[in-house]
Amino acid sequence: MDTPYIYSTWGSQYVTFYRINSSGYSHKTVHLKTEKSYLYWARYFIRFHHLKHPNEMGNKEVETFLSHLAVSRGVSAATQNQALCAIVFMYKHVLDRELKNLKFGYAKKPRNLPTVLNAEEVQKILKCMLGKYWLITAILYGCGLRVHEALRLRVKDIDFINQSIFVFSGKDRYTLLPQSLADSIKNQMAIAKKCHDKDMCEGFGMASLPPSLIRKCGNAAKQMSWQFLFPSSVRCTHPIDGYICRHHIHETSYAKYLRQAVSKSGVMKRVTAHTFRHSFIKYVLAFYPSGHPADVQI
Repeated sequence: MDTPYIYSTWGSQYVTFYRINSSGYSHKTVHLKTEKSYLYWARYFIRFHHLKHPNEMGNKEVETFLSHLAVSRGVSAATQNQALCAIVFMYKHVLDRELKNLKFGYAKKPRNLPTVLNAEEVQKILKCMLGKYWLITAILYGCGLRVHEALRLRVKDIDFINQSIFVFSGKDRYTLLPQSLADSIKNQMAIAKKCHDKDMCEGFGMASLPPSLIRKCGNAAKQMSWQFLFPSSVRCTHPIDGYICRHHIHETSYAKYLRQAVSKSGVMKRVTAHTFRHSFIKYVLAFYPSGHPADVQI
C-alpha cells in the first residue's frame, strides 16, 4: 500500500489520518477530542515547514518545531508534550516510521497549587446556579467527578438502590451517589426522557455511542438507558458514523454558565470545573484521613 498522504490540495479538508487503513493502525482507537487535537498539530507541523511532506522530514525538523513551540511560542510543557505525541503518532501509525533520540528544548513545567473552595464558597456559587447546571456542579463537588465524566453520564450509570454512580472514562470506576442529590437526578432523568420521547416521535431518538459499540449493538442507541443524563438542546450528526443523534451538552456551555455564577457569587478565587473536584478531595481527606469508600483519585 502506498504511504497515505496527510493532505491533498492545500486549503481543502484534511484526510483524517486516524481512519486510514495503514499498517499497524486498524486496531487503534482514538477519542474524537484527541483526534481533533492531533490533526491540529499535524497541520501546524506541516505548515511550519512550508507544506513539506512529512516523509521528506525527520528528527531535525521535528526537533526544530518542538523547540520553536517552547522558545518562540512559550507554550506550556503539557502543550508541547501534546504536539510531540501527535507527531510521533502520525509517523508511527500513518507513515510507518519510528522517531528516535529526539533532542529539543523542553518547555518549563510550572508548579501551581490547585484552587480549593471551602463549603461556604461552594454554597455561594451553587445559589447562583439553576437547573441542570446546578446539578452538574453538585455532582462535581459531591462525587468528585471530572467535568467530562459528569457530562457523559448516561441514565443507566445511576444506581439509586446501591446509591452509586458508574463513571465511564479512561479510569472506569464506581463512586458514591449522595442521597441529597437523588431527587434532583430523578427530575433530570424525567427531563431527559421527555427529550428522548420527542426525538422518537420525530423519527430520531439515537444517542451518541462509540463507533465500536454502535456497530456491535446499534439498537441500544435508541434505548432510554443509553441516553445522556444531560442531553444537548439540539441534535447533531455523529462525526464518525454519520447518523443523527443527540449528544450531551458541551463543556464550553457549562464553563460559560459557571463563570457567570462565580462572578455573581462574589467568590474572589479563580474557579473552574476542576476546582470542585479538588474541593471534594479536601473534604474527603478532612473527614476520612485513611481514604474514602469511593474511588478518590486526582
